Amino acid sequence: MINIVLHCPEIPQNTGNIARTCAATGAALHLIRPLGFTIDDRKLKRAGLDYWDKLNITYYDNEEAFFRLHADKTIYCFSTKSPRSYTEVTYPEDVYLMFGRETAGLPEHILAERPDTCVRIPMREGLRSLNLSNSVAVAVYEVLRQRDFAGLLSEGTPTTFSWEDVR
Repeated sequence: MINIVLHCPEIPQNTGNIARTCAATGAALHLIRPLGFTIDDRKLKRAGLDYWDKLNITYYDNEEAFFRLHADKTIYCFSTKSPRSYTEVTYPEDVYLMFGRETAGLPEHILAERPDTCVRIPMREGLRSLNLSNSVAVAVYEVLRQRDFAGLLSEGTPTTFSWEDVR
């Protein structure tokens, strides 16, 4: 199981896009409050389109509630401050990928408590960060790549599609 954890996300469109990625890949979504929007936000729903019924989503009142419930789990923290690339990790079967808010990333105390599981997505020097929904997609698909995209249609998967059908 891939678990995507968003710590206090602020932008509804990002969370909606992430929800869509989770639905398409079978990943579970965990949202830690406070959120910068309401769950019935029109922008959130639009970005997630009609995938909300295909989503496994859990809400937590605060980070303490999340960590208390998942104390025995390995949680990979994505941060621009980590020296290790996300591709240098072999992710376990039941993996938690945690991302911080768009404007500040993950709080320093979370990173300090988990130095061995902090990873980064490489990018050019001098730039602040990637978009949150893009970062989540990069991370999810790295875990899926390591698992040979088990359970998903992938390149080379036989289908009934033919280019002749397009004409």
